[in-house]
Amino acid sequence: MTGTRTETPSARSITLDVPGWGGNLAGQHLDLRLTAEDGYQAVRSYSVASAGPGDTVELAVDRIDTGEVSPYLVDELLPGDQVELRGPLGGWFVWKPETSAPAVQLIAGGSGVVPLLAMARAHAASGSIADMRLLYSVRTPDDVFFRDELQRLGVDVTFVHTRRAPDGASRPAGRVTRELLAELVHPASVDPDVFVCGPTGFVESVATWLVDLGFRPERVKTERFGGL
Repeated sequence: MTGTRTETPSARSITLDVPGWGGNLAGQHLDLRLTAEDGYQAVRSYSVASAGPGDTVELAVDRIDTGEVSPYLVDELLPGDQVELRGPLGGWFVWKPETSAPAVQLIAGGSGVVPLLAMARAHAASGSIADMRLLYSVRTPDDVFFRDELQRLGVDVTFVHTRRAPDGASRPAGRVTRELLAELVHPASVDPDVFVCGPTGFVESVATWLVDLGFRPERVKTERFGGL
């Protein structure tokens, strides 16, 4: 590990130097394995925040207090420490500028923004003219990952705060609903590529609503992780 940066009170981004990695597509993930002194091993999958060629890999990990891996990565991993990785993995939940539709809708719940950030980074690096938008559901303003970079990347970002909205917000705190989704994302008539990532319940609800709203199911790609 070569460096870290605090993202939220419970999360940090981690930069790793991985000789031979060679690069990854925007949206791919990896398996990370930790081995305890007694030989016990734990493996978890993490989305990759970085994209493109090179041997530098960036992750962003939210601490789950009852977890076996995330508390170590967030609170204890130090520069110079080594971890085992396998990847890059996955070829379906990826964004490629050369095959993109004219519009792209990203929808994130919490730390589900990580692979979508990789897509936004790839979008900026490629000079793509696809109209990329991000709907980002977070608990509070303090829970936003990569806040400053999202503002720099040129992606149209709309926040939905589920527990506490910032002072002066035009929209009170509340969860994403079917009606709010229809208001805030590209219309189905644009036929965008859609990528949804977040907790299982969030992703399943959003994907169902998108199809109800007329989005083509084959255009809606999802990635989910456990939790409420």
